[in-house]
Amino acid sequence: MNKKKGTLYIVPTPIGNLTDITYRAISVLKKIDIIAAENINHTKILIRNYKIIKNIISVNKHNERTKSKKLIIQLQEGKNIALVSNAGTPTINDPGYYLINYCHQFEIKIVPLPGPCAAITALSASGLSNNKFCYEGFIPSKNIIRKKLLNNLKKETRTIIFYETSNRIISSMRDITQELGADRQIVLAKELTKKWELIQRNTSINILSWLENNKCNIRGEITIITSGFQEKKINILPKTVLNALQILQSKLSLKEAIHITAKLYKISKNLLYSHITSKK
Repeated sequence: MNKKKGTLYIVPTPIGNLTDITYRAISVLKKIDIIAAENINHTKILIRNYKIIKNIISVNKHNERTKSKKLIIQLQEGKNIALVSNAGTPTINDPGYYLINYCHQFEIKIVPLPGPCAAITALSASGLSNNKFCYEGFIPSKNIIRKKLLNNLKKETRTIIFYETSNRIISSMRDITQELGADRQIVLAKELTKKWELIQRNTSINILSWLENNKCNIRGEITIITSGFQEKKINILPKTVLNALQILQSKLSLKEAIHITAKLYKISKNLLYSHITSKK
């Protein structure tokens, strides 16, 4: 008779505030046999807080392939395992990809639990369009690759979510401002759920300026959310308006010509100014 296989539980953990863990996550961590953790010492802080004593095995980006093969054997032998990362939902920019793929290959049951995720937490508070968005993970550390990625995303119409570290945030924001535009709406969320939580929304140029003037307050992992690309609307003025503006311009100053044309045709002066400057 074949022995019953174990189950792999994907268990999200708090991204800062330890009380953000769910009752179900605690229940699962108490009943499983092994915890597969990104960092053993980090996970010990969490489970000690909830009086959980378990065997913890390190599964990180350096040993993920080999450790996943060993864990699959234990799952096949009937052991139940919880996969956790340092913070948030496992496999989202964290180890777990290989283990989960092996589980699918060997028909091991996978049970994902809902829970914390910095990207979604920040998005919910961004005030930017969130019915369609794309997640790009950590922004590349190398300047050339980073600029190439941002340039490729220039015309992306969906809201874009990035992760970034405190030591690279200013360099990345400079490139975002340059490649996506100084007027792009940005939400910067740092230290989410912690005592020093901060959520800033402004144009990219103003966010960059704030960062450059507050270097001492930048710490921890940061979520950057940028609004999607929007085509600038080109307002086509009627020919009669353009003819009148041209005639008035030949006799009066630009300011006076625009003022009179706007009054005659009940058109915004800004629209007329935009038309003139776009022709230069």
